[in-house]
Amino acid sequence: MIASSQLYLFAGAALVLLLIPGPAVLYITARSASQGRMAGIVSVLAIETANFLQAVAAALGLSAILMSSALAFDGVKYLGAAYLIYLGVRKLLAPDNGAEAEVVKRESLSHIYWQGFFVNILNPKTALFFFAFLPQFVDPARGNVIGQNLLLGAIFVGLAIITDSLYALLASSLAEKLAGNKSFQKGGRYFAGLVYIGLGITTALAGAKK
Repeated sequence: MIASSQLYLFAGAALVLLLIPGPAVLYITARSASQGRMAGIVSVLAIETANFLQAVAAALGLSAILMSSALAFDGVKYLGAAYLIYLGVRKLLAPDNGAEAEVVKRESLSHIYWQGFFVNILNPKTALFFFAFLPQFVDPARGNVIGQNLLLGAIFVGLAIITDSLYALLASSLAEKLAGNKSFQKGGRYFAGLVYIGLGITTALAGAKK
């Protein structure tokens, strides 16, 4: 299997990437700030479930099919972008009065989980990342290549759960301290909505990789 020194190198590189806020972190912090700590943690688990499936797909070579087809890449990309923009518009159009709190309470954790899962599984750039990043740390001379890729994917997802959860806890704690501030509550809703829309537009504008 993979040498210990190579695993340490991979873990270090993964941590550097994970600590830099990206689209997943923006989504998680927006969810945590607008709906609380548990919603943020559930979103982390949803996103990392999708990440692990993307890593498995990359290890099995399934991502290569998506990468090789511009039509498939664009189809997944625009579907994911449309879903994010829909979430953002719905958040922006939510009422400003007490009814908004009722809407948030009625949104179950299972619903939050599946939203986060589909947001990430429909992002082809995630598949591209694993397809390009993991093989750099694989040594074919040390055994099963698929097994090495799966191990690296599992390590990456494990580290991501830790770092993303820290962002979720930080965002939710800040939101709790400002919970009584109506201006913050309104601003938080707009922040979440604009983050979703911004991520959707960014996803839509991402070019297919050849």
